[in-house]
Amino acid sequence: MHTSNLTIVIPAKEEQESLPLVLKELENYEFKKKVVVDQNDRETIIEAEKFPDVEIFYQKKSGVGSAIIEGVESCTTSHFCILMGDGSTDSKYLKEKLNKSLDGNLDFVFSSRYKDDKSGSDDDTIITSIGNFFFTKISNILFKLELTDILFNYVLGKTNSFRDLKLQSIDHRICIELPVKAKIKNMAYTSISSFERKRFGGKKKVNALIDGYLILTEIIKLFLNKKNL
Repeated sequence: MHTSNLTIVIPAKEEQESLPLVLKELENYEFKKKVVVDQNDRETIIEAEKFPDVEIFYQKKSGVGSAIIEGVESCTTSHFCILMGDGSTDSKYLKEKLNKSLDGNLDFVFSSRYKDDKSGSDDDTIITSIGNFFFTKISNILFKLELTDILFNYVLGKTNSFRDLKLQSIDHRICIELPVKAKIKNMAYTSISSFERKRFGGKKKVNALIDGYLILTEIIKLFLNKKNL
């Protein structure tokens, strides 16, 4: 496993409680680590600065989508992986995801909380699980995807492939835009089973109703414009 060619991109908005625990887990890994944060989020920045091997990247636009796009596009390694700063995405899957990508020469390796009995979530609710099933089903039908969990941003992939997608979503809609555009561009992808942990601390950033509405509008927009993507 070529860990020197992997950058872990960690979006961290007001994650001063969770981020130190996430970075502590990553200390024994030899890949690059990049925390993406708003320059005004001083408390999170102070925690990130306690880890000398971590690069702090200040995002220009607000939103988790912007953090992911700006963070990945600034990577100098061949591969990246998105690991959320709240601790919900478990680093124990990193080696499996990277090996999958390298062995199969895949553009992207997604994670799924609903793939089989090895997957699951401690952070899901009835509303979010139903919403995920609905949005995944619709996306699979409309875009001929083969995914079981379209709303999980735990993604590893080739940095250049990510750049080629020219993603624009500044918020949680990126979880739809990324796999749909990858499919339209005939990129190679797969998914692995993954268990989502409960966030380590702080408040959850997702609003099920508002973000659900935004995700639905994104699916419709991509479907109406897929010939131009």
